[in-house]
Amino acid sequence: MLRWDVGVYDQHVLPRLIHLAMKMKRLEPYRAEIAGSAEGRVLEIGMGSGLNLPFYSNRAKEILGLEPHATLRKLAGHSDVTLLAASAEQIPLDAASVDSIVTTWTLCSIPDVATALSEMRRVLRPDGRLLFVEHGLAPELEVQRTQQKWTPLWGRFTGGCHLDRKIDALIGDAGFEIEGLRTGYIEGPRAMTFTYSGSAKSR
Repeated sequence: MLRWDVGVYDQHVLPRLIHLAMKMKRLEPYRAEIAGSAEGRVLEIGMGSGLNLPFYSNRAKEILGLEPHATLRKLAGHSDVTLLAASAEQIPLDAASVDSIVTTWTLCSIPDVATALSEMRRVLRPDGRLLFVEHGLAPELEVQRTQQKWTPLWGRFTGGCHLDRKIDALIGDAGFEIEGLRTGYIEGPRAMTFTYSGSAKSR
């Protein structure tokens, strides 16, 4: 009888599935805009397999990639990046020590997202910017119901991904002021593709 080995799936199968899913061409314009806007000392939260790296400009003087998953860190190995084996809830950096923070399709899967955003605000310099593109809660009630229904099972197979987080509210509640916000659906199932993108500064 075959047994479902959660440890093998989480450690070896899931990281490669994430890499393949996030490698879709239709996501590249968002990566180009968000990563391309980063400057100075940059902290990328949940660097994953390093798919944003080609989109950083020469204004990004130093790139730190925070990624708790060992397999994804190996996939992201790059000589120009300092990889941090830590969670977003405990960022191993001094206060006010980075100029830009980049999150791309990351806030959905952080277990304690409120603490993580508080940590991001702590390490960001007063004039620094949080740059984000995330999927989350849709505005239509029918889609919301689907997102809330699917999230418990969906999260089990996707590393804890939540389909129903209201990203702008989470960022605002953490003490950030959103400067620019664009929302809308990208190609794909509506429950998974309502997208928030923009930037924010500490209030």
